[in-house]
Amino acid sequence: MTPVHVAILLISLCGLAAWQVTAIPESLMQMTVGPVLAPGVIVGTLCVLGVLYGISALRGRQTDESHAPDQSPLPGSNTRMLSLLAGGVAFIALVTPLGFVIPGTLCGMGVARAFDAPLNIKSALMCGAIASTFWVVFAQLLGVGLGPALPWLI
Repeated sequence: MTPVHVAILLISLCGLAAWQVTAIPESLMQMTVGPVLAPGVIVGTLCVLGVLYGISALRGRQTDESHAPDQSPLPGSNTRMLSLLAGGVAFIALVTPLGFVIPGTLCGMGVARAFDAPLNIKSALMCGAIASTFWVVFAQLLGVGLGPALPWLI
């Protein structure tokens, strides 16, 4: 797949995403920030980036490395991929019984491990702080139904 084909695919996906954003129903409540704003901004940004990538690909500034002689994966790539997947599966499986923060922390640690971060107390504290911040911002400030932070804090 050439960079121009990738650009066409990206722009097509952006068009599909833009269509989906227009299908989001407006909130019945009068809110400054409605349910369409954040997805609309994200999709708009991705569309601009897709178009810029397409222009760059048409000008020949994107390289096609699909035919490079050394296509072997990096050492440990399977472990990194499994860490990433394990974090996501842990979040999905544990979010209902354990609330948002603990599974979010475990998911973050899986992602961090996929990027070669060590699994230690520092990683746990940082991922826990990030998960807690996301819960406070989305569940408390924006009113998104993420459930309890921890099951015993209902």
